[in-house]
Amino acid sequence: MIIDLNETTVSKVAKKLVSLREEGGAVALGRVLTLIIKADDRPVEEAIEAANDASREHPMRVIAVVTHAADEPRLDAQIRVGGDAGASEVVILHAYGEAAQNSESLVTGLLLPDAPVVAWWPGDDAPEAPALTPLGRIAQRRITDSSTAGNPDERLARLDETYRPGDTDLAWTRLTRWREHLAAVLDQPPFEKVTAVKVCGAADSPSTALLAAWLGMALDAPVTWRNEDAAEWAHGMRSVTLTRESGDIVLERKTDSHAVLTQPGQPDHDLLLPRRSLRECIAEELRRLDGDRLYGRVITEGWRALPEATA
Repeated sequence: MIIDLNETTVSKVAKKLVSLREEGGAVALGRVLTLIIKADDRPVEEAIEAANDASREHPMRVIAVVTHAADEPRLDAQIRVGGDAGASEVVILHAYGEAAQNSESLVTGLLLPDAPVVAWWPGDDAPEAPALTPLGRIAQRRITDSSTAGNPDERLARLDETYRPGDTDLAWTRLTRWREHLAAVLDQPPFEKVTAVKVCGAADSPSTALLAAWLGMALDAPVTWRNEDAAEWAHGMRSVTLTRESGDIVLERKTDSHAVLTQPGQPDHDLLLPRRSLRECIAEELRRLDGDRLYGRVITEGWRALPEATA
């Protein structure tokens, strides 16, 4: 069901949600969190679809706030429930002119009572300091995506400078499978010290730098990393080489979905390693509502110690 409320107010939207809850029974009471999606004058359908998919694991209320520059203040809203909203309730607010000046006031009356709040900026208009924004101050978790930035390295540098517990970045979330495979290899004998690390990935992928920062910090080993032309390879990570006395461990993606793990004295292993979908990444981030301490260390300690990329 989709309900449009044009030239409305937050109070009217809240009353309509209560009315729908009474008509639909207690299903709305099962929501476990509020997810706020914030964007400036751009479509947010991809983000809403990802949130709807993730809501099957985390029933939630989704509030999408889209602000537009305009001379006249106006608020248009759309409410989606039932089959048009997955296991969530979706409220889309299009705020124009002065009505768009205070995003916090737009969402305060629509938050689920006594439920955690997660704020997500899916586009390249994410704030430099998410925790210091009006929405960031009311959220336990704050999600950005540095891969959408024109200069991902500059975005990572800003995230380093402004990091607060609760901040996270989807460029880090996309690395979960890579980190799992590499950790599993290092948990097996021979337990030799890694003496050097080499990481390669697409030039427009900040995940390359984050993985290099994590490995350098976790293994206390010198790291070299290289950005490669995205036209020569699919977007994202390409390979990791860990050097030990017995030889190199190489995890290299051969196609968009498969990788090969090479280890000294063992046959090559084919691994399923596709690029993670937006839905997978959002669902993973919503599984935890406390701060990601490891990401915090990587974006500060690991990133600061990372040398410049090699040519």
